[in-house]
Amino acid sequence: MRVLVTGASGQLGKDVVALFQQKGHEVMGCSRSELDITNLEQCQQIINEFQPDSIIHCAAYTAVDAAETDVDEAYRANAVGTRNVAVAAEKAGAKMVYISTDYVFNGRSEVPYQEYDNTDPKSVYGKSKRAGEVLTQSLSSRYFIVRTSWVYGLHGNNFVKTMLRLGQEKPQLQVVHDQKGSPTYTADLARFLEELVQTEKYGVYHASNSGDCTWFEFTQAIFEEAKELGFMIKAQVESCTTEQFPRPAPRPANSVMDHLSIRTNGLTDFRPWREGLVDFLKQIKG
Repeated sequence: MRVLVTGASGQLGKDVVALFQQKGHEVMGCSRSELDITNLEQCQQIINEFQPDSIIHCAAYTAVDAAETDVDEAYRANAVGTRNVAVAAEKAGAKMVYISTDYVFNGRSEVPYQEYDNTDPKSVYGKSKRAGEVLTQSLSSRYFIVRTSWVYGLHGNNFVKTMLRLGQEKPQLQVVHDQKGSPTYTADLARFLEELVQTEKYGVYHASNSGDCTWFEFTQAIFEEAKELGFMIKAQVESCTTEQFPRPAPRPANSVMDHLSIRTNGLTDFRPWREGLVDFLKQIKG
């Protein structure tokens, strides 16, 4: 399969490119400098020349707090950029995979979100990613919308790497205990995308590692597993509330997503989040 990956130098993009190549696909990985998704003509030219069977659209504006004041840039990347990729994909006859987020929901549900629950984003980031979903659904006849959450991997900055560093530097840390979700290891997400894109089971998917935890519980697990592997963690972790850590963008209290589409389409579900975490820490440790 010929696969074009946008945002190929990002945290998820790098793992997607590596895994798809490993599986024998012909991959064109485009970083921001190689493909400006906000430029429609460039999207059409590059995608038309490569003639991919599938496009994995990882490129996005992901600075959640900055988006609150940088509204135009968030929409330029997440809405306009996604439209450009979707239009070019449709012209080339390619399948379109749009990576979306738990932030399209308001986070107030008492139960995990299913794929066809009503969206209600509360942050600019969430609204701009929802705009990308709508444009993908409107413009592509063969699309997969894949919502994920709490993503971490070997490349780039993420929560796990930050906690590992702080855990070795600080005597004490406070982490919120009133926001829950499902951590997602990029290597596991890439594997799911590689399985999904070879099907014609189009639609919306929730894709995260199985199970859920709060950020506080996630941090506890990071420290416990890191110590087992010989990391010198000295920090004591304390729970606190969201109110104690005000941020420009509102955070969902509940980001847990039910994998209804994975189950009903007979696809391989994700392993528990803690198993993914252990593998990631082993990779970091080397």
